Amino acid sequence: MISAWQNGSPRIGDVAEMRRTVTATDIERFTEISGDRNPLHYDLEAARASRFGEIVVQGGITSAILNAVVAEQMPGPGTVFLNVNWNFTAPVRPGDTITGRVEVIDVRSDKPITTLRTTVTRDDGTVALEGTAVCYTMAIH
Repeated sequence: MISAWQNGSPRIGDVAEMRRTVTATDIERFTEISGDRNPLHYDLEAARASRFGEIVVQGGITSAILNAVVAEQMPGPGTVFLNVNWNFTAPVRPGDTITGRVEVIDVRSDKPITTLRTTVTRDDGTVALEGTAVCYTMAIH
């Protein structure tokens, strides 16, 4: 068994989820970090004129819940993304509650590398993000 996984080796089919409600403050904080000042995130008139019809959050906010799932739950502490392949399929708006979900689809036996099916779903059941991620888990002592 590889000792990097603090909760034992993940198994194919294992699932972990986290939920959170996205707020307008998240947009402000993400803008401070990223510099993304796209009017679709701030300007109601511009957002209403777009195909979204209202303010939407940055994609980095939508995907960030997956960072939390992999670092906090599964595969767990010490885990980083090596590769992500994500499709953003629907917008997330301030006030939406989103659920980040990962499902193990492959586990390497020679290294602490896990491949995950990833989704972010809005509280109305709409999938906002889907794809895969390859993660590496480092031993934390």
